[in-house]
Amino acid sequence: MKRSTKASSSLIFLLYFLSIVEISCAVDVINTTQSIRDSDTIISSSNSFELGFFSPGNSTNRYVGIWYTGDITVRTPIWVANRASPLTSSGVLTVIQSGQLVIQDNSNNTIWSTNTSRVARNPVVQLLDSGNLVVREENDDRPENYLWQSFDYPTDTLLPGMDYGWNLVTGRERYTTCWTSANDPAPGDYTFHLDISGYPQAVIRRGGVVQFRLGPWNGVRFSGAANVVQNPPRFRTGLYMNSSVVYYREDVIDRSVVSRVTLSPRGVGERLTWNNRSQEWLSFYRVPSDACDAYGFCGAQGSCNLGLSPLCGCLERFVPRDEERWAISDWSGGCVRRTQLNCRPDDVFLRYSGIKLPDSRFTWFNASLGLGECEAVCLRNCSCMAYSNLDIRNGGSGCLLWFGDLVDIRAVPGDEQGIYIRMAASESDRRMSHRIKRTTLIAILTSLAGIFLLCLSLALLIRKRKMNDQKPGKGEGLEEGDDEELELPMYDLATITKATDSFSNNNKLGQGGFGPVYKGMLDDGKEIAVKRLAKTSLQGVDEFKNEVICIAKLQHRNLVKLLGCCIQGQEKMLVYEYLSNKSLDFFLFDATKSKLLDWQKRFHIINGIARGLLYLHQDSRLRIIHRDLKASNILLDDDLNPKISDFGLARIFGGNETEANTNRVVGTYGYMAPEYAEEGLFSLKSDVYSFGVVVLEIVSGQRNRGFRHKDKLQNLLGHAWILYKEGRPLELVEANTVDSVYLNELQRSIHVALLCVQQHPEDRPTMSMVVLMLGSGGVLPEAKQPGFFLERHGFGCEMPINMNAQSSSNECTITLFEAR
Repeated sequence: MKRSTKASSSLIFLLYFLSIVEISCAVDVINTTQSIRDSDTIISSSNSFELGFFSPGNSTNRYVGIWYTGDITVRTPIWVANRASPLTSSGVLTVIQSGQLVIQDNSNNTIWSTNTSRVARNPVVQLLDSGNLVVREENDDRPENYLWQSFDYPTDTLLPGMDYGWNLVTGRERYTTCWTSANDPAPGDYTFHLDISGYPQAVIRRGGVVQFRLGPWNGVRFSGAANVVQNPPRFRTGLYMNSSVVYYREDVIDRSVVSRVTLSPRGVGERLTWNNRSQEWLSFYRVPSDACDAYGFCGAQGSCNLGLSPLCGCLERFVPRDEERWAISDWSGGCVRRTQLNCRPDDVFLRYSGIKLPDSRFTWFNASLGLGECEAVCLRNCSCMAYSNLDIRNGGSGCLLWFGDLVDIRAVPGDEQGIYIRMAASESDRRMSHRIKRTTLIAILTSLAGIFLLCLSLALLIRKRKMNDQKPGKGEGLEEGDDEELELPMYDLATITKATDSFSNNNKLGQGGFGPVYKGMLDDGKEIAVKRLAKTSLQGVDEFKNEVICIAKLQHRNLVKLLGCCIQGQEKMLVYEYLSNKSLDFFLFDATKSKLLDWQKRFHIINGIARGLLYLHQDSRLRIIHRDLKASNILLDDDLNPKISDFGLARIFGGNETEANTNRVVGTYGYMAPEYAEEGLFSLKSDVYSFGVVVLEIVSGQRNRGFRHKDKLQNLLGHAWILYKEGRPLELVEANTVDSVYLNELQRSIHVALLCVQQHPEDRPTMSMVVLMLGSGGVLPEAKQPGFFLERHGFGCEMPINMNAQSSSNECTITLFEAR
């Protein structure tokens, strides 16, 4: 306990102890002869926590609470005793002979007290290093014998070592309740529970209504939380269940970590960790954090996906219950099976993964059953709609069954825990595949001669085309009539010529290796951008074909929209939506225009680019690698929403492809991944690298290519990494974007960008992970040294002899024909 004075003589010292003392010699304990008045506190033995009277925020009311002390300079209450019964003036806290803690006001009225059924002999109150306030017998400090403890009555905060859940013997539940406001710790509207009505899961409720749900415990973590970093580093976590208790608990492995989980007055659960360097609490995740986190957002059997527009879709082999309501974005009705169940013994179970497992309140579980036995049990019960492993460790074990509708599902990329959903036999891929194979076999046996002739014809045709491709000027470009395969609106040449004022230089927006881009206006007043293939461009014909094939099949709010094309005579043109704000580089690298991009706008642009790439890599009908992502290929609409453009160099991958080799490396130096530039090896991680470069450019306002450190030969990536390693990442930030409110987001964006530009592709995150890391507060892994750490002289616009370059303003687009 704090002391304001020291005894200066033995007489004073003796009188002090002969009086009814109010402060104990022990700093963390008081007994029945002592009390804590308004100016007194007690402190845990390790100087981690302090207990006393305080006033929260702007309030003048007084409360008894526990807060962090020691290195933590911001007073942060973690528990409040009289949260619903404030003192309007000073008070006193005592422990009485019966073992009860009591708060009294100046008139000796009891404001608050603990309840205990056990009679104490010599009770003392102790503040432990865990933050737990306990009442115990003076000579008995065994936890199982505590008379009372604050950990049994959490307020808005969960601490390591706290059992969060149920004592089934006493019926007591440990859960948190938010404050009413920052100035009032009285119980608010939101509560955070371990729901055990089915298999345990964590939920946030408002009143009795679930607002957010972490998926059921899977032996390692609460499953299916899109932006929650589970099993936080330096913690040991677990769910403990027996006939007496069901609770979740985190225990600290590294005592240097100070972490807590709080529930805000707005119903947001948040993990916070103290940062000694910045002297502030850093957020590692928040839930709910987006629209898909809202409980049951897409209805039964509906799945929410932030990377799609609209957000809600039905699980595969399900269709909207009400098509009309669904079409107007009313998803509350959810989805139903496209083939109705009739509870037949030949029903099948089809596996789904990459999703948050459904609400487990209406479930049954058995830890001793295997997955095969689990399927058999479910099949015998007509109300059983799905099953899964209970525990994902060691290959999976246990059985969890769902009954009724499957509610509150969202896409969670990377979550491989499977759920097997009941379907009619006709929906079985296996059986359908078997029938298809049998039919195909019959067709092959009866048509072998015809197929042989067809293959021979195709081989001759391919050989002829290869020979034509080797002849200059032959086999290049689309012919009139090819537009039948493009599935795009076709514009005639006269319409485009009129719209662009005969391709006037006044309407010219820019110039690339493929040719010029013009602004135009159609007769109906619609503004367009026209990409005109240069007749002299050898590379442009292939780019033109590729762009038409790729982008015609893509629809996403963060991809530029292709309106149509024009193929007439020697003219080949693509017609796009016109975006008035041009490209991102037009803003970023201009001293005046960059001031229009505050951090909120920049972070919005970063997230939009990330979601666009995620769609290309994972969520579109085609798996596409862009291969030329850069600031000049990010267009901005009127509201500065980013749209990825220029798919001329994009590569379509098959369903199982993740990487490929080429001896024709194309792209833009400064954005190109090292394995691609040096070896011709490209993959989804090549785009991730380019994205990381763009993010660092957005944060710093400087180009990666051409950046020179005043003292060293580092490019922008190297400079950012050195600052990160030295704990000074914010020195990278462009001055006009710095705002103390957004420092966490800035640091996190730099960290994520450095993870994206790491030297080795396997170290880089996927775009699904990038989206999650940007949107959450979870712990990020350490970034390793980036590729192309130093600026490489002689590998750029002054090309080596075996390279062919096409230059555009301020950049160098290269093609390597002899990749190592």
